[in-house]
Amino acid sequence: MTIKVRDYEVRLTRTKEERKQVRQLRYDVFCVEENASATEEQKSLGEEYDSYDTYADYMAVFHNGKIVGTYRIIDREAAEKMGGFYTEREFNLSKIKKIKGNIAEMSRACVNAEYRENGLVMRLLWAGLCEYVVKRKVAILFGVPSWVGQKPAQFAQAISYLYYNCLSPLHLRATVLKENLDPSVDPRLTQMNILPRVFVDEDEARKQMTPLIKGYLRLGATFGRGVFIDKGFGTCDVFVMVQTKNVDKTYQKHFAGSENAFDELGIKEGPLHMLGKIIMSPITGTAKAIRAFAELFMREDAEDIEYIDKDESEETPGEH
Repeated sequence: MTIKVRDYEVRLTRTKEERKQVRQLRYDVFCVEENASATEEQKSLGEEYDSYDTYADYMAVFHNGKIVGTYRIIDREAAEKMGGFYTEREFNLSKIKKIKGNIAEMSRACVNAEYRENGLVMRLLWAGLCEYVVKRKVAILFGVPSWVGQKPAQFAQAISYLYYNCLSPLHLRATVLKENLDPSVDPRLTQMNILPRVFVDEDEARKQMTPLIKGYLRLGATFGRGVFIDKGFGTCDVFVMVQTKNVDKTYQKHFAGSENAFDELGIKEGPLHMLGKIIMSPITGTAKAIRAFAELFMREDAEDIEYIDKDESEETPGEH
């Protein structure tokens, strides 16, 4: 399905040319703007990629035919073909991989610099991601959001806040793989409790969080234990996990002040009320469920949403 809002649309890429545009956008953002390392081949092509792109899906936002935002998505089936998830280079996912059902990794999220002001592109990416969740029956989404820079102390308030308030439950908690750090990185830099709890200020912590991390928190995300210093990308990475069954109550509490607000008001069919039921219910994958997700995330743009149910055949991943 394609979700359209005025002259924007979000969907999975369909062609090799579209997949190339995604990698070019990633190169512009990560390698040019943020100075991530790139091979000579990547520099020559102007594309950012790795071996995990082979079977990955690309969620993309198009504006007048130009890709302006993207997510890379790898679900369990794709990961099995590639021998694991990208995230497993930095964090131990053994507990999460034991759960039944589908799981999916989100990575390489980026938005063209000219489209970052109003948040529409990011909201569209979330709407597209939710459609993916419904169709693929994804129980857990996870990934590694980052801060640009290799000194966790620069983000001490935010990282410490996540440690004291937002760690994943033990039975699902991912942990940093210190043994995979670059030899030049001091393993002590992986600690999240940089500040004593009494010195953590929530307002300051939120100022230090990236918009992506704030978005995850609004979804009710929890975080793994540890910070991974990625020398190649020049970032401090943390592990984030979203259990899709929990999104409904999180949003009810966020927007209405109570996780049971819509029950008390007698609202039965609104998207917020439906959301928690969608993943495991018999209507999973239907247009009704997908519309509920899209309307939830687009909110002020909901009246402008159009749905195109019959997409052209999507390109089968099998190249960089």
